[in-house]
Amino acid sequence: MDILFADNHVIAASKPAGIPTQPSDGHNDSFEDRVKEWLRERDGKTGNVFLHALHRLDTPVSGAVLFAKTDKALSRLNASMRDKKHKKVYMAVVEGTFKNSHGILKHHHSHMRFMARITDKPHEGSKEAVLSYEVKAVDGGRSLVEVTLDTGRYHQIRGQFSHTGHPIFGDEKYGSKNRMDNGAIALHHFRMAFVHPVSKEFITVTAPLPDVFPFSRFSEQDTF
Repeated sequence: MDILFADNHVIAASKPAGIPTQPSDGHNDSFEDRVKEWLRERDGKTGNVFLHALHRLDTPVSGAVLFAKTDKALSRLNASMRDKKHKKVYMAVVEGTFKNSHGILKHHHSHMRFMARITDKPHEGSKEAVLSYEVKAVDGGRSLVEVTLDTGRYHQIRGQFSHTGHPIFGDEKYGSKNRMDNGAIALHHFRMAFVHPVSKEFITVTAPLPDVFPFSRFSEQDTF
């Protein structure tokens, strides 16, 4: 278990790609269950363990997940998330190269059945989707990009980069011609900052890039 931060109120851990964040229909395994079991073993508990994810990563996505360990922490963290006091930074390997080293993507988004619909102009039921990106490195026609979300829409990063002709490596659902092991895609929740529910400190945690292709083609220096 790759623990990024832990105390009596919260725990942050790095989820591997290929498993859902929380229990769901059709899945007998979840990252939340794995962290619960890790806590049971660490603390020698036999009963139920309170643990609740504050946000979800898609099953094929890896990276930092924050959990509340108490009702009070859950309530306070949910409130600070609604107030947009949490910050999330993703790293993605996308196909192709960019003319500009950084930019802002603005599109219109709606949630279809297991897909995001992305258009340049508003469509029925759509909401604005905005993110900023910075190209950190290029290798073999692939780009490592740092992504910061301004809005948090369903499959937003995946859909927006696909719409611009740069699908995330391995994301066959959104047009990638490549495949990764275990159904993974090259999208990783790299850095997360949150207000601690008790101390009120601003905590920042970082989940190192997975040591798998195509992330392995880039160095730690590329993430600075």
